[in-house]
Amino acid sequence: MVANDFRDQNGMTMRVHRPESWPATAEAAMALQDELRPLVDRTNPRAPEFRTVAGLDSAYDESGVVAAAAVVLDAATLRPLETAVAHGTTDFPYVPGLLAFRELPTSLTVLEKLRTTPDLIVCDSQGLAHPRRFGFACHLGILTGIPTLGVAKSAWGDYTEPAPERGASTDLLIDGEVVGRALRTRTGVKPVFVSIGHRIDLDTACAQVLALTPAYRQPETTRRADRLCRQALLDLPDPHRPV
Repeated sequence: MVANDFRDQNGMTMRVHRPESWPATAEAAMALQDELRPLVDRTNPRAPEFRTVAGLDSAYDESGVVAAAAVVLDAATLRPLETAVAHGTTDFPYVPGLLAFRELPTSLTVLEKLRTTPDLIVCDSQGLAHPRRFGFACHLGILTGIPTLGVAKSAWGDYTEPAPERGASTDLLIDGEVVGRALRTRTGVKPVFVSIGHRIDLDTACAQVLALTPAYRQPETTRRADRLCRQALLDLPDPHRPV
């Protein structure tokens, strides 16, 4: 595994641990998830003061071209501070539970382009709420060391519908274990599913998601990164030659 240090404009360093190679098969990918799962920190090792928060998202075309986007917001005002995009390719097949192996290589590239080291990364994916308790948000947190959480539009596991008002939540369970929460971010609107990724606790994760959803169901980080990566994919002059 290769560690690349990137010092931001405030002198902080983000260390991206980029593997020298990625699994080529679903079996190898699942084995790696099992190997890395014990490294996930399910607690918050510092006071939960997040000044900057980043969102990540990716878009694809049928040939396997990937466009990834990162958007960094001021956590207090949700004002955009920085954006970046990166392009790559993937030939890893779509397998439920193995999203990370299609998206992570290009996601790491886009993080390396940032001048700002975010205090928190919000992923449009699962974290602990995953069949092997190691979704994309967990994997990204392990590779960057940055607190991460996942906000998904659908759920693995079982839950009861939360009360209709904004802020209501219920536990999300897999095999009887609490792995996340169904969280209502808009009154009367379908909940989102929040789970920790790395170096954050579930209460803090849900509080951050509510702070990022003042007007819409999805966090502002996700909404903006989604628009940016989709546009970046459309902007490629030749979808078979990433730039």
